[in-house]
Amino acid sequence: MYSDDPWYDALASGWGEADVADAPDAAPPRAGDVYLEVQRSAAFQEVRSRYRRFVVPAVVGFLSWYVAYVVAATTAPGLMARPVAGAVNVAMVAGLGQFLTTFLLTWAYARHARLRRDRAALELRWDTQELTRATGGGAS
Repeated sequence: MYSDDPWYDALASGWGEADVADAPDAAPPRAGDVYLEVQRSAAFQEVRSRYRRFVVPAVVGFLSWYVAYVVAATTAPGLMARPVAGAVNVAMVAGLGQFLTTFLLTWAYARHARLRRDRAALELRWDTQELTRATGGGAS
């Protein structure tokens, strides 16, 4: 199995492993408890909040734009058939606008994720993997 993770074999050297002599009677936490603990953490809630603050308005805006296009196409055929330039009419411009909006929204989502969520999510991932290794469940 090949992994792009530079820390994949870090535990092979013994670095980062819990010292059993420190707490001989302590039972390691279960993996499910680790994920619940991470889910309840302030860092996880902040990542989810940043996600929602972008996605909810973006979805509402895009669906409104799409529904407006469909409603205009069905209820105002005269408006949609109005020529803009040569054989190009309002319906064609609005339809191409749908494609353009899709690409712009995809770019904006990727940019938002890269700038506002990826680093915090990666830190959560490392913390979670570190905690699950202590449970004996490891990270796959």
